[in-house]
Amino acid sequence: MIRVLLTGPGGQLGRALMASVPTSVELIALGRDQLDLTDPVACREAVLQHRPDWVLNAGAYTAVDRAESEPELAWAVNAAAPGALAGALAELGQGRMLQLSTDFVFNGEQGRPYLPAHPPAPLSVYGASKAGGEQAVLAGLKGGAHILRTSWVYGPVGRNFCLTMLRLHSERAALGAPLKVVADQVGCPTSTTGLAAACWRLIAKVAAGQSLQTILQWSDAGAASWFDVALAISELAQSLGLLERVAEVLPITTGDYPTPARRPSYSLMDCTATRSALELSGEPWRHALEAVLRQLAAAQP
Repeated sequence: MIRVLLTGPGGQLGRALMASVPTSVELIALGRDQLDLTDPVACREAVLQHRPDWVLNAGAYTAVDRAESEPELAWAVNAAAPGALAGALAELGQGRMLQLSTDFVFNGEQGRPYLPAHPPAPLSVYGASKAGGEQAVLAGLKGGAHILRTSWVYGPVGRNFCLTMLRLHSERAALGAPLKVVADQVGCPTSTTGLAAACWRLIAKVAAGQSLQTILQWSDAGAASWFDVALAISELAQSLGLLERVAEVLPITTGDYPTPARRPSYSLMDCTATRSALELSGEPWRHALEAVLRQLAAAQP
């Protein structure tokens, strides 16, 4: 059995990980009530107490815009906590760590998919704190850490773009008003189902003795703007009977919709090496989106 300590089990990714735990894994899930990620001492003590084979750090501060006014909190959760977890594993002299990171560590200026080796250059406090978390884990656990960057994560629970768009479509359609969505930021949405599968596969591969790159990247397949995703949500949700009416979706620019945090205009990641190493093919993002919407439709009363 592989003993895995999971942080953030109540989040959207955490819940997908909990729902897909392999039979080979003994899971120790520590939610907010059991582990305060703003407390590095508590993080260290949790690792020393449970002595896991792996720490899977799915807990994070993900409020991108709010992070601009709460930088200390973002850095505590996204950088100090991972560093403390990694340091405790190093102190034990055993165990490995999988740290989830983000495409927002890039500035989006190169105009082609980012390779894992591309140096981070974040534009926001959130992106900087996640890049800081990568550095803290790699420094604290030399040779025993893996970073898995992902992008635009969504699922059937939690707070995410998909669920927000469903709500806004319903509200705007009732008012006869359009829904304006940014069309000049390009990346790729990632379903929690596929991301959870990649996490568990990575742990299984390493446990079986396979050597993997330290920094890996995972998203669903393809490329899209936020406008593309919003339009797909409207089409699929209506066809599945999830929404009776949808709002007209209109493209706008980033300049038309200013936010506290700057976002990369092109943050698509090259996931080729990860798909090959994990022997997982990335599902096209629209197919993955349809699967999530079908799940939501089936859950309706």
